[in-house]
Amino acid sequence: MTRLCTIFGLIVGLLTAPAVALAGDRPVLRSEVHTLSDIVTVGDFFTGAGDHADVPLFRSPDLGTSGTVPAELVVKRARAAGLLAAQMDGLRSVVVHRRAEVFDDERLKPMIQAALAGRDAGILPADLAITFYNVPGTIEADPAADDPVRVERVLWSRTDGRFSVNLSVAGAGGRLPVTVTGHAMEMIEVAVLQQPMRRGALLRQEDVTSIRMPRAKIPARALTDLTDVIGLAARSGLRANMPLARSDFAKPILISRGEKVTITYEIAGMKLTTRGKAMDDGAKGDLIDVMNPQSRRIIPAMVASRGQVVAQPATARIASLKGPAE
Repeated sequence: MTRLCTIFGLIVGLLTAPAVALAGDRPVLRSEVHTLSDIVTVGDFFTGAGDHADVPLFRSPDLGTSGTVPAELVVKRARAAGLLAAQMDGLRSVVVHRRAEVFDDERLKPMIQAALAGRDAGILPADLAITFYNVPGTIEADPAADDPVRVERVLWSRTDGRFSVNLSVAGAGGRLPVTVTGHAMEMIEVAVLQQPMRRGALLRQEDVTSIRMPRAKIPARALTDLTDVIGLAARSGLRANMPLARSDFAKPILISRGEKVTITYEIAGMKLTTRGKAMDDGAKGDLIDVMNPQSRRIIPAMVASRGQVVAQPATARIASLKGPAE
């Protein structure tokens, strides 16, 4: 008896299996449809649409918009197209979204930068600061197009920075012209002082920062890197956040005019020192005049350090003035 029941169960299972498989394979209606095309097909509405997937059923909403279709109407048209197993699956309506490629100011900016920089090989797109005068709201383009937004024509005055760029936007009915105008300015990174600097102060690395400034406002000799002038002294008071030139700095003055100094004489292996008076300002390595208070003579001396000079033999000075011996 038990064996007969088992056989009967197997037979029932074999008979009902195809029906279950068919139920699992039938098309199922989606509650939402997202499309890039201007046509919504059977395959967009139903999963498992098979050979009927590419059959068109409705026109899509406008780019970037959504529309609602009664589920009953979708099923009716799908069955008429050959998908006989189509059902409403408990839905009353289906929402259809037509996606659009959105271009706002931030998305347009790199495109305009690249178009303007393409007119001058010496400019990098990232160095252009863009200000828009007019942008026609948010541009919605067809994402299915090869180039949803294309630059057609560029006008740019390097004198005043004004530009006008003609674009073409891929839309549902073809390409539409759009004009964008604005101002573009080339920016350069320059080294500047973080705080004002008084005359004679030594430049330290921590005093320096960098900012971006319009190229037109930067002097031709402005320094883009202050590494070479670190440790030098300001020739005059300097303002913060302003371009700097090499001529703004000099070696720090170690000896001031009228200052009492120690004079070192080196003669025939001997080293003698005496006191003197500086007649000039001098940085390290500078040759200045120093007066010997005993003889009242003015002698040349090289600045060695603060308050220290080394007297230069008169013969050496004459030789250096005469140049190479004949």
